[in-house]
Amino acid sequence: MQNALTISHLSASAGEKQILSDINLIIQGGEIHALMGPNGAGKTSLVMVLAGSPNYKIKNKKSKIKINGEEISKLTPDERAKSGLFISFQKPIDIPGVTVRNILKMAVRIEFNEKLKKAQSDLRVEDEFLTRSFENFSGGESKKLELLQAKVLAPRFLVLDEIDTGLDIDALAVVAKTISDMAYGREKCGILLITHSPRVLKFIKPSHLHVMIKGKIVQSDGPALLKKIEKEGYQWLEKD
Repeated sequence: MQNALTISHLSASAGEKQILSDINLIIQGGEIHALMGPNGAGKTSLVMVLAGSPNYKIKNKKSKIKINGEEISKLTPDERAKSGLFISFQKPIDIPGVTVRNILKMAVRIEFNEKLKKAQSDLRVEDEFLTRSFENFSGGESKKLELLQAKVLAPRFLVLDEIDTGLDIDALAVVAKTISDMAYGREKCGILLITHSPRVLKFIKPSHLHVMIKGKIVQSDGPALLKKIEKEGYQWLEKD
């Protein structure tokens, strides 16, 4: 499928423990898929598998991860990034001595200044932010930093793991608008938004909503599903 991140029959293990079981998702450009679930459901494990972490093994021969029809599950993390996949982690690693501006400039040389200024404006990031070393950011700052990188790099597909963590209500509104613009605006980025809280979905209207329980996607629906989760939590979806 063209302009799509396709995850089919994805099962993965960490050591001897199976973490993900038969995950199937198709995320097309211009869509936001919200993946919800309680803590420990396997949401972050899915992020790590998509990123190519060596701590997780795909053992099912039917398991496929494709970008625009190209199989990427055997590619290295940097090769996956070059194919158009950007992963925003819950807690990005520190890179002492490297400024935000320089690392972004190394990644994107063409039209760098214009892209950076636009991303700064969208996220309300001051110039001082760009001169800081790539370390010791607060929780909220790290989320803006991840999204700033995504805006400048302009990936085809963006995976956001708990992007709302550490954000106050004003920052959340700014971040949410940026995410919505990336998907529903002219960029037409395909986005997988992972969260355990419905708070962020009051600002972002996903085109699809999925619930993961114990490594499996057990329900997919629209706004009615979100309302039920807000009212009843996840217990009604949990099975032994």
